[in-house]
Amino acid sequence: MNGLRIKAFTFNPIQENTYVISDATGEAVVIDAGCFYEQEKQALKNYIETEGLTLKLVLNTHLHFDHQFGNRFLFETYGLTPHAHRDDEFLLEQVVKGGTIYGFPVVEDALPIGHYLNEGDIIRFGTTELTCIHVPGHCPGHLVFHDAANKVLFAGDVLFRGSIGRTDLEKGNHRQLILGILEKLMVLPEETVVYPGHGPSTTIGAESQNNPYL
Repeated sequence: MNGLRIKAFTFNPIQENTYVISDATGEAVVIDAGCFYEQEKQALKNYIETEGLTLKLVLNTHLHFDHQFGNRFLFETYGLTPHAHRDDEFLLEQVVKGGTIYGFPVVEDALPIGHYLNEGDIIRFGTTELTCIHVPGHCPGHLVFHDAANKVLFAGDVLFRGSIGRTDLEKGNHRQLILGILEKLMVLPEETVVYPGHGPSTTIGAESQNNPYL
């Protein structure tokens, strides 16, 4: 264990979970910066500054609009560009349209991907390592980030408490999602805590026993 700390924020009208992960070194990453309103952006910044953290990376599990609203703010504040999978790049063109469909104005174009992540990549900050696991189906470039040492998983919109990600959006694939969850996530230790992109946390064990969609 390395003193891992996980701070969760629930942002924007879609109630998306944004995570700040830090360890005893004070280095940190943000996963899925969904802050949309000014007070949400300031809440994220205030936490980072109040805790004395050094933000090293901005990570995206995927690039649906509600998970990356805050990427431009973090770039303007900390000079960091988002890390994400190339296969989700097409979603950046739909951010303004997506916000309009859901009834709130998006006036800034999405920030481009600064670094591509792929299956098996290791993300390092402080003394922490996150392994990228590619689980498409909700969208083609969806990644989850696994910290094996601390037995935590940041699952984005792949796996929820008692549910799974929707597959009716563009380039979604239900069979692909189910296979990815079963073959790549359900094989992890049962005590692994799952931090999803929406809603409360759960564990691999709980979902292997009680999730009606698996």
